[in-house]
Amino acid sequence: MDGNKTIPSDFTFVGLFTHKASGFLFSVICAVFFLALVSNGVMIFLIHIDPHLHTPMYFLLSHLSIIDMMYISTIVPKILIDYIVGKGIISFAACTAQYFLYMGFVGAEFFLLGLMAYDRYVAICNPLRYPVLMSRRVCWFILASSWFGGALDSFLLTPITMSLPFCASHKINHFFCEAPTMLRLACGDKAIYEMVMYICCVVMLLVPFSVVITSYAQILVTVHQIKSEEGRKKAFATCSSHVIVVTLFYGAALYTYMLPQAYHTPLKDKIFSAFYTILTPLLNPVIYSLRNRDVAGALKRVIARHRGTCGMERN
Repeated sequence: MDGNKTIPSDFTFVGLFTHKASGFLFSVICAVFFLALVSNGVMIFLIHIDPHLHTPMYFLLSHLSIIDMMYISTIVPKILIDYIVGKGIISFAACTAQYFLYMGFVGAEFFLLGLMAYDRYVAICNPLRYPVLMSRRVCWFILASSWFGGALDSFLLTPITMSLPFCASHKINHFFCEAPTMLRLACGDKAIYEMVMYICCVVMLLVPFSVVITSYAQILVTVHQIKSEEGRKKAFATCSSHVIVVTLFYGAALYTYMLPQAYHTPLKDKIFSAFYTILTPLLNPVIYSLRNRDVAGALKRVIARHRGTCGMERN
């Protein structure tokens, strides 16, 4: 064995809790994690139970919520447990598993958000052909493509990353096993990894982002041609939630994976990573519910139905 290599062993997280307000930060992360699970769970429940939401857009949105619940659950529970036990140690196998799951779920979300722009494009630019262009089969194809893209990303990057020799410190100045951070710990020839990482990032980020840009360019042209002011407002309202979510999620991810390492610092990496791995899963359902009358209406109908049922039981 090369003298510079070390046998894979445990890693130690520096974590998020490195200042006096760690107790407050722990409480905030607990609350965000709980609210993210509940809000996404409510979104999935409403879409499943309300016939008004049985449309392609909400079908895709329900699976976006499922992905959000999965990938926040691969990161936050470990953060909270580490704080409770007072040490952030993770085995090489657990770090590999976390890396694999995280890359798969986040990759799937990148592709799904990009392909959801196509749904909005069809709804506004080709409304008469919407039932055909966004049939059930097309929706399942979009979903399968998203999961395939995320899985491919995981299967490509995980073996390359975790087979690198970690001959430097095994202290991870982060709160989970994220690709750029693991790369900084590695030594030896990283050229192959960096090339594959760049290609994966181009595919995972820029291709879906290009779909978003192209779709919304067509949407803007179509909306500009709408003479009715009410029609324009309705079109913008239909797309605004998706635009906000895409901007927040892709913006933070572009910094993490596309910006050269020279511009990265551990503190910035933690802030941007916390934003799109912890906050975004909470913001997604909040943005869609607050800016969407259909979801708000579905929630009101469920509450009214529940009150009616309770009233009948009392009588």
